[in-house]
Parts: sequence; C-alpha cells; structure tokens
Amino acid sequence: MADTIQEAVTLALDDAPERNFRETVDIAINLRDLDLNDPSNRIDESVVLPAGTGQETQIVVFAEGETAVRAEEVADEVLDSDALEDLGDDDDRAKDLADETDFFVAEANLMQDIGRYLGTVLGPRGKMPTPLQPDDDVVDTVNRMKNTVQLRSRDRRTFHTRVGAEDMGADAITDNIDVIIRRLEANLEKGPLNIDGIYVKTTMGPAREVPV
Repeated sequence: MADTIQEAVTLALDDAPERNFRETVDIAINLRDLDLNDPSNRIDESVVLPAGTGQETQIVVFAEGETAVRAEEVADEVLDSDALEDLGDDDDRAKDLADETDFFVAEANLMQDIGRYLGTVLGPRGKMPTPLQPDDDVVDTVNRMKNTVQLRSRDRRTFHTRVGAEDMGADAITDNIDVIIRRLEANLEKGPLNIDGIYVKTTMGPAREVPV
C-alpha cells in the first residue's frame, strides 16, 4: 500500500504551484456505510505521526508544583489552578485559548475543575485535556503530542487532518498517511469498506486520490 500512497503524495507535491510560504499537506477522508448520527460510529482518534506533523503544535499544560516547572521546558503555556479559575470567568479569553491551542494536558487532580470551569468551551471543540497521571512524565507526554494529529469526523462523512508539510518529502509524508490509514481501518466496523476515498493535497494545490 505504501507504494501507491507515495505515488499520490509525489503527484500532489509535484503539482503544487510555487508559493511564497511553507504549505501544509493534508488528507481528506470520505466515509461510507456508517450512521454518523450515532456517536459510537464517529471517528475520534489521536494518532502519533512517525515523521512528525511538520508544523508547530500549540500545547497548553494545566499543572502546579514540580510538574509545572518541568512543563515550562516544553509547553507553549503552563497554567495553574488560579489561572484556570480566571479563565472560567472570562469566556472570550477561554474560547480564544481553545481555538489557538492544538492540545491540552492537565494533571489528573485538576480535571474536575477543568470540567467545571472550561467544560462548555473545550468539550464541544473536542479539546478536553489529556489527563496526566502521577507517574506520567510531562515532558515525554508533551513531546509525543507535538507529533500527534486528531482524526475527528463528528457527524460528517468527509473530514480532514494534517499529515505534514511540503518540504518534508514524499517518503516522510507517505509514512504518516500509512499510519493513519491503518488506524482507520482497524477502528472502522467494516475496515477499508467504510472508506469511500482518501485524497492528499497541499494547502493550495490540487487533490490526488490515495488508493486504499
């Protein structure tokens, strides 16, 4: 399968017009024969890309004490319980933070307060934090999430996710797409039969079909 994926990726990269900015590479996934009105049939998966996302990933950590100190090394922002409470009183700021941030991580003992103060903002966006257990290493967790993308269909048959950047090269992008397809096929009820089509494209370039 990797050979056919690489052919599509190479075509998408070759056909992309010259731009004065670094384009991302995305795939569009079309599903079929699924009742997406039933939440149990929806796709909601975090996938670690072997070659990375090729882009900056914004990660905010809710933590205190030693965990907060260590998180400062790797996270874009670290917020304590006081900052969390302040966000709960400022709906506009909370929404801005949610929209600007790719992933949230939180110490497990803060999850209840996050649900109370930010649940109505983060929940509908699918951005409730990944809980950090006492034995988890916050640095390892954040670094792993920097290479993570979210596959989320909601109730739509077509959804998109990032698979890299144009200057990563076809091999690296192919590896990322291969991992995503394997994850999808493993989690869909009928495997590849639930996939109607997958297309790869750069930000401004034409789409190329990925055989599945």
